[in-house]
Amino acid sequence: MSGKNLAVVTGAYRGLGYETCRQLAKSDYAVILTARKPALGEQAAKTLREAGLDVTFHVLDVTQQSSIQQLADYLKKQPGQLEVLVNNAGIFPDPAPWKETSSVFSADLSQIREGLETNTLGPLLLCQALIPLMGDRGRIVNLSSGMGQLSEMNGCCPAYRLSKTALNAVTRIFADELKNSGIKINSVCPGWVRTEMGGDEAPLSIEQGAQGILWAATLPDDGPSGGFFRHGEAIEW
Repeated sequence: MSGKNLAVVTGAYRGLGYETCRQLAKSDYAVILTARKPALGEQAAKTLREAGLDVTFHVLDVTQQSSIQQLADYLKKQPGQLEVLVNNAGIFPDPAPWKETSSVFSADLSQIREGLETNTLGPLLLCQALIPLMGDRGRIVNLSSGMGQLSEMNGCCPAYRLSKTALNAVTRIFADELKNSGIKINSVCPGWVRTEMGGDEAPLSIEQGAQGILWAATLPDDGPSGGFFRHGEAIEW
C-alpha cells in the first residue's frame, strides 16, 4: 500500500460499499475494503486492483470487537494517514415489509438485537477504535436510512428502523464531542437504491446512491458535521 491517505469502507464486497471503494480509489485514496466474508472480499478487492485502483482487503466482522481491534492494529502499521471511515455494513433483519410478522406487534426481540448490534453498535465501536487514528482531520460517514427518520416514522420493520434511528444518535453524539476538531461525522441516506437490500424496483442505480456517500466522505474543511443528508442535501432527523 502507498503512502496516500487511507479510507476504510465496511461491508464492501458488493453494492454501495463496493462502489464507494471504487469511487474513493478513483479520488486518489488508498482504500481498505472490508467484509466479514474473506473469499468475497478478496475477490472484490482484486477486481478493483485489476482496474488500476489502490484497494486492499482486510477481513472485518463489525459485531466483534476483537475483529475491529485487529483492523485498527493493521491501520497503525500503514504508511498513510487514516482520513475516511464509511460505516456501510448493515443488515435488514425484519421480515419483508408486506408480511404481517413485520409489524411492531410481532417484533422479534432477537431480530431487534441483531439489527442494533450490526447497524448501530458496530459503527459505534469502529468510531471509538478508528477516530483516534485520524489525528485532527477526518471524515466519518454513517450509512443511515429514511426509515430511521423520526420526522417520517411509519409502521413495520422495527428492527431496522430502531437501529438506524439509534445510528443517527451516534452521529450526533460523536459530532458534539468532535466539534473542536477537524473531524467531521455525518449520517447519509443514499436513497432507494437497486442493491440486494433495496431490490430491483428501486429507482436509483448503485452509482447514483454512492454519490452522496462520496460527497460526505470528501467534505471540505468548512463542510458540515453532525447532519443527516441525502444526495448532499440536508434532511430532517
